[in-house]
Amino acid sequence: MNTTLNKDIEALLHAGTVIPAHPLALTKELKIDIARQRLLTQYYIAAGAGGVAVGVHTTQFEIRKPEFNLLETVLATAAEEIEQAGLKRPFIKVAGVCGPLAQAEEEARLAVKYGYHYGLLSMGGLSHLSEKELLQRAEAVAQIIPVFGFYLQPAVGGRILSYDFWRQFAEIKNVKAIKIAAFNRYQTIDAVRGVCDSSRRDAIALYTGNDDNIVADLLTPYRFTVNGQPVEKRFVGGLLGHWSVWTSKAVALLAEIKECIQHDYKGIEKLLAKNIEVTDMNAVIFDVSHSFRGCIAGIHEVLRRQGLLQGIWCLDPEEKLSEGQAEETDRICRSYPALTDDRFVTEFLKSKQL
Repeated sequence: MNTTLNKDIEALLHAGTVIPAHPLALTKELKIDIARQRLLTQYYIAAGAGGVAVGVHTTQFEIRKPEFNLLETVLATAAEEIEQAGLKRPFIKVAGVCGPLAQAEEEARLAVKYGYHYGLLSMGGLSHLSEKELLQRAEAVAQIIPVFGFYLQPAVGGRILSYDFWRQFAEIKNVKAIKIAAFNRYQTIDAVRGVCDSSRRDAIALYTGNDDNIVADLLTPYRFTVNGQPVEKRFVGGLLGHWSVWTSKAVALLAEIKECIQHDYKGIEKLLAKNIEVTDMNAVIFDVSHSFRGCIAGIHEVLRRQGLLQGIWCLDPEEKLSEGQAEETDRICRSYPALTDDRFVTEFLKSKQL
């Protein structure tokens, strides 16, 4: 049972950091491109990210299908790259964990095998289970690996979960963090209030996955009255597919947000304007106008343009850019150059041999 975490890792988790959701690099033949898979991990390290999440939605859930069988490969590859980097700073390794109980337990053990610190536990695709059964599943996984909870929005396979669910979820001893990606203010408040009302509120770090509200989530104090006393929680960082692109600028943005909060919100108007810019960019990358159909391909397209990927190929042939998405990507890159890191990537790639 992996319940003892490096103190530096847990301190970083609670201080808040940038955790990109790691994409999958493929060849045209839909085989893993190991060189570029490693290159992506190297990029996130060089960009100053505080960790990576591997085997998650952005890595493509299809990696678990028998015909591809890539989950262990991507977990091992990222772990090896992080080890070889010889970092003198903490770097959080998060492994995606999903599926019914037996599958989730197996994936949690695989994550532990490769030294991952947390399992990002998805409740997606389990609509047949009651909230009580989901809690029992979470408790079982928490016996294997520290749990990073995950509130996934219904539009991409998640489900709506109640305040009571999150209050009880937060009471599970080995739950260490929760990523909230409800893309909905009401549901986000339900989850945060559930954590605030739990006895373990101070033991759990909140991370935004709300790509429609990244900057505002990180700026906002969530305050509730618990047993007659004020309680406050904040999103301290983000675990985001959006942060798998333009990552060095995401690191700078989180630092700017933290500085704003520390200085009594000086400069908040500028950051609120950036919230709209970031959300506009995300709407294009994630293909909101087509119900997120091209979200993974949209991420790949940015990385392809920068030279980090060779193509936008996905394991699911239906995962591709939607009509007009490439042109909209042109628009956001022209409109918000201060939020892109093409120059950084160009310099990064100069030092690499593919």
